[in-house]
Amino acid sequence: MTIKKTFTLFNLTVCLFFLLILCVCNKEQKETEKKQPNILFIMSDDHTSQAWGIYGGVLKDYVQNTNISRLADEGIVLDNAFCTNSICVPSRAAILTGQYSNKNGVYTLSDALETDSLNIAKVLQKNGYETAIIGKWHLKKEPTGFDYYNVLNDQGRYWDPILKTVDNFNKTSEEWDIHKGFSTDVIANLSLEWLKDRKDDKPFLLMTHFKATHEPFDYPERFNDLYKNIDVPEPASLYDFSSKTTGRTFKGQKLETLAWRYEQASDDPEKWWCKYPGLPFYTKDMDSLDTRKQVYQKFVKDFMRSGAAIDDNIGKILDYLEKSGQAESTVVIYTADQGYFLGEHGFFDKRLIYDESLRMPFVIRYPKEIPAGKRLDDIILNIDFSALFADYAGVEVPNSMQGKSFRKNLIGKTPHNWRKSAYYRYWQHYPERPGHFGIRNANYKLAFFYGQSLDMTGCSDQATEPAWEFYDMVKDPKENYNAYNDPTYKEIISEMKVELKKQRILYEDTDSNYPVMQEIFNKKWN
Repeated sequence: MTIKKTFTLFNLTVCLFFLLILCVCNKEQKETEKKQPNILFIMSDDHTSQAWGIYGGVLKDYVQNTNISRLADEGIVLDNAFCTNSICVPSRAAILTGQYSNKNGVYTLSDALETDSLNIAKVLQKNGYETAIIGKWHLKKEPTGFDYYNVLNDQGRYWDPILKTVDNFNKTSEEWDIHKGFSTDVIANLSLEWLKDRKDDKPFLLMTHFKATHEPFDYPERFNDLYKNIDVPEPASLYDFSSKTTGRTFKGQKLETLAWRYEQASDDPEKWWCKYPGLPFYTKDMDSLDTRKQVYQKFVKDFMRSGAAIDDNIGKILDYLEKSGQAESTVVIYTADQGYFLGEHGFFDKRLIYDESLRMPFVIRYPKEIPAGKRLDDIILNIDFSALFADYAGVEVPNSMQGKSFRKNLIGKTPHNWRKSAYYRYWQHYPERPGHFGIRNANYKLAFFYGQSLDMTGCSDQATEPAWEFYDMVKDPKENYNAYNDPTYKEIISEMKVELKKQRILYEDTDSNYPVMQEIFNKKWN
């Protein structure tokens, strides 16, 4: 054999060797990609746990929850998932970035998420995922990290919603797209269209975000007669008119304010900021008890009708995943951006550290890994969601994210050092719902209402007297009695103050740049 032939044979052997390696690598890559599950993250606005049915409560036998229950039966329900700032814009920013408000810069409703912020969509997009968000965005600036987006203009409207895409996001309103129909139906149908039209060569992250059940709590016509001629049960604290009996340190957002809004919208519907269903509605000739009762009945029935449309549409998406053979390989999550008061303490709205507002209902299904029909008591925060997504995708959690993956928790292998308390901070100060922070553990809750705007956007400059609140969550789970001054709890409160300081240091939220806060701490901490 000549030298030339020998060299040619050698080259051929080398080429075949590298070709074999390439094939093996490609095969391994494809297998890795196959192991990356799809992630469907469905989120509603304000759809509080009291209106899910699977969390019990006085409404559990009245809510329409066929598909929420379906997910719960096939997955795991989180009993102690909490938001870190109970209001729409900051909560959504925390979920996307895995950061508290003081880190991502989104403190109040008026703040925007900067386009250069690292978010989980960018992380997954960089690591082989096709990413999309459809529905409510509400973070002011253009969505980034998404291969496709079709998002509501600002808060969005319930009927014939306007949605913006990459083609018209920064154009004038005349060039935005109007979609005929009810918002929840429209968002679900757009999500289904995206799922059906996409290529299946990549795993996907799809965020389907409904406007419902946000005020004005509207619903499609098919639910007009739902709850007709019946009275739904009332929470025990519905007729709480005064903080004097509870030891609460502030007024709160009372149902009477909602009654006033109904009346203003009834008097001049074209000038009011939103369109409530079922108007006109007046309480002018009612006494205080009857006003509270009638407002509650209207408000909560509307809320549950709005929620029924969400449940319907969750079912349509779940059915598609099953018919298309993607159910087994898709992580499905349904949650809400925070809780909401449904008459508890005589309140509506959210914002407060009380559990009705603090708790995020959350159910997750992943047949390949998560056991069906279980519940998880571990304390989970909304900053953990992004870390969980990264974990499922096989991606290292970025150092900028403060949350932790709870994937092991979901399969019964909770890390021994998992958090025992949740830290919370609400920044958008008003006298009736002051700026505050606090912690909640399995048994107790401690909150400090510092009552300052701290120059945040969209806040009142009227300061309130700083005050502490403490609740025994075992003896008083509905938080009806502020036990801060009860000597029985003196030692426990001291221990929780120590833990609260630790949590604030951990999350770099110490208010060191606010001299007024340091003065308040010096006077009121002990």
